[in-house]
Amino acid sequence: MPKNTKVTQREHSNEPVTESVADLLSLEQPMDYKSSQMSMGLSPGSTAPGKSLLPEQDAEDGRPAWNNKLEYILAQVGFSVGLGNVWRFPYLCQKNGGGAYLVPYFILLLLIGIPLFFLELAVGQRIRRGSIGVWNYVYPQLGGIGVSSLMVCGFVGLYYNVIIGWSIFYFFQSFQYPLPWAECPFKKNGTQAIVEPECEKSSATTYFWYRQTLNITSTIDDTGGLNWKMSLSLLVAWILVCLAVIKGIQSSGKVMYFSSLFPYVVLFCFLVRGLMLKGSVDGIAHMFTPKLEKMLEPQVWREAATQVFFALGLGFGGVIAFSSYNKRDNNCHFDAALVSVINFVTSILATLVVFAVLGFKANVMNEKCVVENAEKILGYLNTGVLSKELIPPHINFSHLTAQDYSEMYGVIMTVKEDSFGQLGLDPCVLEDELNKAVQGTGLAFIAFTEAMTHFPASPFWSVMFFFMLINLGLGSMIGTMTGITTPILDAFKIRKEILCVVCCIIAFLLGLLFVQRSGNYFVTMFDDYSAGLPLTVVVILENISVAWIYGTKRFMQDLEDMLGFRPYSFYYYMWRYVSPAILTVLIVATVIEMSVSPAGYNAWVEDEVSSSYQSVFNIQNIGKRLEGEIK
Repeated sequence: MPKNTKVTQREHSNEPVTESVADLLSLEQPMDYKSSQMSMGLSPGSTAPGKSLLPEQDAEDGRPAWNNKLEYILAQVGFSVGLGNVWRFPYLCQKNGGGAYLVPYFILLLLIGIPLFFLELAVGQRIRRGSIGVWNYVYPQLGGIGVSSLMVCGFVGLYYNVIIGWSIFYFFQSFQYPLPWAECPFKKNGTQAIVEPECEKSSATTYFWYRQTLNITSTIDDTGGLNWKMSLSLLVAWILVCLAVIKGIQSSGKVMYFSSLFPYVVLFCFLVRGLMLKGSVDGIAHMFTPKLEKMLEPQVWREAATQVFFALGLGFGGVIAFSSYNKRDNNCHFDAALVSVINFVTSILATLVVFAVLGFKANVMNEKCVVENAEKILGYLNTGVLSKELIPPHINFSHLTAQDYSEMYGVIMTVKEDSFGQLGLDPCVLEDELNKAVQGTGLAFIAFTEAMTHFPASPFWSVMFFFMLINLGLGSMIGTMTGITTPILDAFKIRKEILCVVCCIIAFLLGLLFVQRSGNYFVTMFDDYSAGLPLTVVVILENISVAWIYGTKRFMQDLEDMLGFRPYSFYYYMWRYVSPAILTVLIVATVIEMSVSPAGYNAWVEDEVSSSYQSVFNIQNIGKRLEGEIK
């Protein structure tokens, strides 16, 4: 042992020994990965071919460890199961063929999801470093993969916590009856009180989201200044994240017991309650009715691959960071399969819940449509525009069903074919309501909130729903922050408490970009472009580094030494051939789509009271901008 270490200094000291071994080791200089003899290569500081990249000794290095296996599994489940399982997967399922979408999703989960998830778990567990340290350890020139992963984590964390802030705002707004988004507000017009025009032309939930919550501008160019309500909510969100991760896995592990399990309690409660609602079966039947022809479309497979990729949190560094706190003989193969299956089942459960509730909402909206259009028909009958002979004799306007209205609508449309368009009647078809696909914020903060206003005891269900979203988001944010802090703590001697606080303060200040009045547009842009392609590139580089640079056979042997058994040959072929090929196709397809479809966002135009797609590089918008600057 070198003479200048703290341990040897103790040998010549007469002072009583009070430090533990862990305390002494923590004072040593961190390992220089580039000079490590574990790296592969023939240059100085590298191993000769044929030797393992893995340490010969498995002695404890003072690294923190999970208290038990359950805590670790809950952390991985909490990180992988996030908001996307609730508001992205159901949308993709409906859009891409209903039950038929589950076939390509499950196939791709087996081909790229579980193998790559297993790869990240195994690498992190065996080398016991964060994302930067792991790839430096494999080969010194690969450290940039970890740096890229850390940067993507930072970008995602900035806007992801804004969504948690929105959920916190809605959570506190839910403690009142009636719910504030249940009815349109009134405003004074002289001596009269009239309904807010923007709300009357849209809906109460849409108005509450765009105007009272976001107070959104009509374009991304008009920042509108900070929204103080959302700024305060973002501050609360970052305080929660900071408290959860400030002690490392000692604090985040305890938080995961609640944040990982509570969403399942809420989902089951919503499922039971949803199945008791009128029309829930219609929604579920519509959801899982397979459209087999969709399976032949390349777009369906591309979106399924992307969803598998993000559902498991691959490439973020959180998976590697969490597994690095495991013992080296932990069965990470079992963990990979278990977490992947839990993630898939959670997506199915969330889909059942979403479409049970949306089926109920579709029935409510369809009944409302029937009543409104029946009143129009009665008005036409009273004014003589329509003849009473057109109405079938068994029709009773006081107890009008959707089927009766459909029959009456068909008769009127046939007889009044020339002037039917002037009557302004809607078909009121339940299928049309069910086909209104929504995702993301549109699902959580507009469609779902509107459905809950029709629930008995609606504030209770609203509180439960948004508390669930907060916990889902918090679980993912803990993994994201761990993916940022772990490689930094591995490389530098910094107190984790100070690092966490500094990271959260910086992130909050940078996150103020997303709580301007135009902040929702930046969230959309970051969600679409800051993570998708970069993460895919990170993961394919990870795959190639292990399978082709280090060598799949050597890696399989390392796994056998670590686990006590040799993994199936299936993984050899997946890592070496299939997964890189699929990821390459995914990258090419993503680049083509980005080059064909211009970057843009859906803007809420206040004057038109509607949403419209705005291209960032729209020539007309650029012209208006330049014209304004010249003036």
